[in-house]
Amino acid sequence: MGPVTEVRRAAGRGGPEGPEQDGPSPPGNKNVRRAVPWAVIALWVLVLVIALPFAGKLGGVTRDEAVDYLPGSADSTRVQELVEKLPGGDTVDAILVHHRDSGLTAADRAAAREQVAEIAGKYDLTGGDAVPRTVPSEDRTTLMTPFSIAGLPDEKAQIEAVTDIREQLGEAPEGLSIEVGGSGALQADADEVFESIDGTLMMGTAAVVAVLLILTYRSPVLWLVPLVVVGVAAVSSMAVIYGLVQGFDLTVTSMSSSVMTVLIFGAGTDYALLLVARYREELRRHERPYDAMSAALRGCGPAILASSGTVALGLLCLLAADLNSSSGLGPVGAVGVVCALAAMMTLLPAILVLLGRRVFWPLVPVHGAEQQQRRSLFAMMGTSASRRPATVLVTGTLLLGALALGMFSLPGPVKQEDTFTNKPESVSALETLGAAYPGASSQPITVLAQTPQADEVARRARTTEGVANVEKGRSGGGWTEFSVFAEDAQESEGEKDAIRALRSGLHEVPGADALVGGPSAQQLDLEQTNSDDRKIVIPLVLLAVLLILIALLRSLTAPLVLVAAVIASWGAAMGLGGLVFEPLFGFSGLDPGLPLLTFVFLVALGVDYGIFLMHRMREESLKGADVPEAAVTALRTTGGVIASAGIVLAATFCVLATMPMVMMVEMGFVIAVGVLLDTFLVRTYLVTSVSLLLRRWVWWPGKLFRRDSARVPASGDG
Repeated sequence: MGPVTEVRRAAGRGGPEGPEQDGPSPPGNKNVRRAVPWAVIALWVLVLVIALPFAGKLGGVTRDEAVDYLPGSADSTRVQELVEKLPGGDTVDAILVHHRDSGLTAADRAAAREQVAEIAGKYDLTGGDAVPRTVPSEDRTTLMTPFSIAGLPDEKAQIEAVTDIREQLGEAPEGLSIEVGGSGALQADADEVFESIDGTLMMGTAAVVAVLLILTYRSPVLWLVPLVVVGVAAVSSMAVIYGLVQGFDLTVTSMSSSVMTVLIFGAGTDYALLLVARYREELRRHERPYDAMSAALRGCGPAILASSGTVALGLLCLLAADLNSSSGLGPVGAVGVVCALAAMMTLLPAILVLLGRRVFWPLVPVHGAEQQQRRSLFAMMGTSASRRPATVLVTGTLLLGALALGMFSLPGPVKQEDTFTNKPESVSALETLGAAYPGASSQPITVLAQTPQADEVARRARTTEGVANVEKGRSGGGWTEFSVFAEDAQESEGEKDAIRALRSGLHEVPGADALVGGPSAQQLDLEQTNSDDRKIVIPLVLLAVLLILIALLRSLTAPLVLVAAVIASWGAAMGLGGLVFEPLFGFSGLDPGLPLLTFVFLVALGVDYGIFLMHRMREESLKGADVPEAAVTALRTTGGVIASAGIVLAATFCVLATMPMVMMVEMGFVIAVGVLLDTFLVRTYLVTSVSLLLRRWVWWPGKLFRRDSARVPASGDG
């Protein structure tokens, strides 16, 4: 494209297709220019008409049951699946908590007995028709009544049961608190949060993107075009995901649906920014918008394709994860990126071509006008890096390394009650129980065993170290259920040790096929599975990204530099998280899946900006520029749009940080910080400095390296 561009600049004409100003174009060319954009828009209108009904159904197939967030091969997952097949189906474990700071009165106790009896009379409680046992605290301030409801067909009915019980309890007398806690209540509160997320997240993300596009384009119309196209991509992706759920039983959780929304808006807007910037540049060289858009697509199309391919392939690597929520997130996110790519590479160009130059008003690019070579911020950055590249590289690397040390301050695994940023009733109930029954577990560990060996399993469980009590539950389908209570508080190290001891001992019972599950065991399995998944998925992501970069840049050195750069950004962002999560945000735990998911997103998304920069640098090198000149030119021409894209992407993930779930806040923070570090420090200074130091070796062993080697004498700087 280099020689053609030079001819156009010199002659003010459109290249091999003939004059752009002198005389009319052939009728066939005019007809093509008019027909193609309209045909593309008509096709997308048809897609939208078909997609809208299915997109609206996605919320109905989104699943947030415990098994959807569990590892596929873990004991706790099998327990969760098997208890649904026992008589009465899956159970809802809940705890009724009555508390008065000054001590419970006789009237309080009478009211508690009456309420417990009402619950037992209305619902099928495990253990028959007996009223659940109420346990008073030693200080006489609290009554704890654990119960399990059976016979509820699905998650929706279980949540409705908890909600109904809360409403049935009514308003407590002054000074008395009546709360429903336990895993069932936690699930009900989580469901309420997830229900509020979808609409809020979509509107919030759209508003953020709209504001940033208005500030970027300074046009009353242009900002609306990418926003509309992103909306079309979002609807299309929702319809495709719904089809995958119906056809392949794909697991879609509220978290993966939320991340997909943010990803479509963030990545899609990034592609739009890059394309529109190149289109504006080409409009100064071409009279007709159609020709300018064709040149823009040829110029930045490969970079956008490689960028989206990197993100999609990186996300698809999550399919190798054992954790159901992670493996489901992979294809959901990949579909979103592909739909965003398709819309931005077809629908956006078609609309822009039909609207013509006037869409840029009041800053309309004039054909034949030279672009003003202003002393931009990024030109100054490139110049400063070129003066002392080694100093810049060492300083930047030391800064990132210092930030990464904050990873040693990251909090431990988050507990169930700490998954919310606010304090719902279920969490408040757990805190009350923790204060009134110090060191005791109010949440059972579920054990399943083959019925013929049930008595031996129960005996072994009772003699296991760390176990306080064992209660026999239901039997059916050849299995028997037990509720095991640990001596230590739930999710404490003591309870974890008891779970490990149970698994070790019960697995030795011949023919029992004993399984240990329940909420605490699920958390333990989540920690282990996420650790195992990191060892598999991270190498796959790095390999996939490297292969795409090698194919695009025709080099081994440049891809290795870019991958090392994004890993450094991720480490620094995680380190910053370690410095602020607990001291500033008050988060006492880290979601076990955070390191893996943020790594995948930051490597895949962060490489985007490296692709934009290095692809333009390679383009300038193909025109004959040496590496230092190409690096500075690439930074000057793409720095502004990369900065805008980085700010947009970071801002969209910041919307996640406004959600009332700790996992989403942590993910939004780490990805947003990582993107900003990558945009303004790593990409601008460090990658440019490395390129200046390596010179032609940055293209090794490609043809650009060989070409420059032929130019340099044997005594050259190499």
